[in-house]
Amino acid sequence: MQNQARVVIIGSGIAGSSIAYHLAEWGWRDIVVLEQGPLVSGTTSHAPGLVGQLRSTVSLTKMLMYSVELYKQLRVDGKAGYFEVGSLRLASSKERMEELKRQAGFAKGVGLAAELISASEAQRMFPLMNMEGVEGALYLPTDGSARAPIVAEGLANGARQRGGATFYEHTLVTSIEVEKGRVQAVNTTRESQFALSSTTACRLLSLRTKSRNLLLQFRNPKLEYRNNLKIEITKRYFGGAPY
Repeated sequence: MQNQARVVIIGSGIAGSSIAYHLAEWGWRDIVVLEQGPLVSGTTSHAPGLVGQLRSTVSLTKMLMYSVELYKQLRVDGKAGYFEVGSLRLASSKERMEELKRQAGFAKGVGLAAELISASEAQRMFPLMNMEGVEGALYLPTDGSARAPIVAEGLANGARQRGGATFYEHTLVTSIEVEKGRVQAVNTTRESQFALSSTTACRLLSLRTKSRNLLLQFRNPKLEYRNNLKIEITKRYFGGAPY
């Protein structure tokens, strides 16, 4: 087991595997991904996988559009990771229909396929729909459903194939050594220590943030903590208690 790494990623779910994939694609080497159980066995293993691309900002929408194009390419043992079934946004009032018209214009402006359709067309696509009060709908044909475990495994495989990442399962992180605001090493239950320049933790933490997905990042070895929250999280989750 290696003891040097340029970056250590804690968690092999879809977030951790995606980070490893993209870093490897950018030419990074010596990437280590640690998983406390079997690979892709945490939250990702039972994620519903619904993918809606239209968001309120250009950057978020384009990021999701990129994600969909990437997911379409990922397969594991011949199994697809993404199913392009489309989605419907319903309007049950004239005001909501006007909003959908604005959303359609925004979507087309960023290159996302979108079509305003009538209530009867929406019912034809989804016959079980209760049509009472429905004015119309916005149809997004490239939205769909991702099989999160397959997508995560596909990303992990891609990271490995690019020669930049090594994944270690059944490896619990016991502590992260931080000195003067800089991550020095990651200690694990394998009695191994990774000396490194940066570390990223990808895990769902239930804190006072009401179970918000919290991405704790040390991307730059010279990065200083922005606030006391990160320091408190580091103490609570990495300062002796197993992670």
